[in-house]
Amino acid sequence: MSNHSKTLIKDLTTGSVTKLLLQFAFPIMLSNLLQTAYNMADMVIIGRFVGSAGLSSVSVGGDVLHFFMFLGMGFATAGQIVVSQYVGAGRKEELNKVIGTLFSSVFIMGIVLMILSFLLANPLLAVLHAPAEAVEGARDYILCCTAGLIFTLEYNMVSAILRGMGDSKHPMIFVAIGTVINIVLDLLMIAWLHMGAFGAALATVLSQGISLLLSVIYLYRNREAFSFDFRLRSFRPDGQIVGVMIRLGIPIAIQTSASTLSAMFVSSFVNTYGVVASAVTGVGLRLSNLALIVANSMNVSSAAMIGQCYGAGKTDRIRQAFWRVFAVDFVFVTLLSILILLFPEAVFGLFNQDAQVLEMSRLYAPVAAITFMGFAVRSPSLGLINGLGHSRMNFTMGVVEGFILRIGLTYLMGVVLGWGIQGFWYGSAIASYGYGLVVFPYFLSGRWKRRKAFG
Repeated sequence: MSNHSKTLIKDLTTGSVTKLLLQFAFPIMLSNLLQTAYNMADMVIIGRFVGSAGLSSVSVGGDVLHFFMFLGMGFATAGQIVVSQYVGAGRKEELNKVIGTLFSSVFIMGIVLMILSFLLANPLLAVLHAPAEAVEGARDYILCCTAGLIFTLEYNMVSAILRGMGDSKHPMIFVAIGTVINIVLDLLMIAWLHMGAFGAALATVLSQGISLLLSVIYLYRNREAFSFDFRLRSFRPDGQIVGVMIRLGIPIAIQTSASTLSAMFVSSFVNTYGVVASAVTGVGLRLSNLALIVANSMNVSSAAMIGQCYGAGKTDRIRQAFWRVFAVDFVFVTLLSILILLFPEAVFGLFNQDAQVLEMSRLYAPVAAITFMGFAVRSPSLGLINGLGHSRMNFTMGVVEGFILRIGLTYLMGVVLGWGIQGFWYGSAIASYGYGLVVFPYFLSGRWKRRKAFG
């Protein structure tokens, strides 16, 4: 392997665990911060220029879109697992067929999901009980974003490849460029051209397409260092790798889509309370995305380190990574929880000045704090099982967190106990601790040490 290759593929199996985790996570944090800044700017622009109905349209439409997007992203996550374990085991000469298989597999998945989302958009909006004022905008948002779904999935796949190799800086750069373009296009299409929710979706599709183009150009220019030659025959799927990706990707897709399905179940009840409740819940989800900036960054960082260390057989280092991630996440979400509890109206007022929305924000603040604290448990849990490539655990977590806890608790509190909208909110918040209920005992038992690498 050339010296140039060594500078692009970063070894996470040696050196200070905390330092490397934070160094790797920092660009991801910036990426997530930029993405969250865009999502919040998107909501601010929609809320100011379209109103509560616009906020509800983007919120409801986003629920449907995320379901299909997360199905495809499960395979991108599987790709990061395979790449990181191959790098950790020193099998870099086999990366060409791994990367080519990822490109082609995710492309096919994107086509399938695009067709499904076009067919199911209207039925899903009906199931979600979208407020009448928001139905048209939500439909426009879904159909437009769906047309660009391949851009989103392929970009996430390229980012997963880079992160699996230990490179978190370049995905951040591509996200930064896409975010700036997205915000500019939002202002153009929503504030100036008055295109509403459709304009927000079109801005998202165009910016993600540009991010994908830039990331592929970078990968192509450095193809020798990344061990991928971009020849047509290299895009032919390798049966063995496809098998590993299916074993890893389907459970991850089920896990993530189960969370999304359960969130859609909750939304179907929340939306019956009207456009104000839907808008408050939508803002609350954007605030959760803010809390996830550190949690998801540390999760991805630890998954890359754990994947490489497991491929290299360094289990003690995995244990250190798990606890360091938990500590960093806990401190961050505690500070954020205190902020939302003390100043709920000020925070929600950034998105919408509707008096009813601000009044309801006081009820939502404790829900947000409980949800945030759950992320501190969720982050190291996901980092561990994704790094290990534990497909069965991913499936178990999806069932427990998504279906048993979130749907069960929201129905119990909201319907059976008659707590109404607060019951749906609190049930969903408590369900976020499901990851810890499954993974923490598994981690403490040490059974994970007996897993076989490479799926």
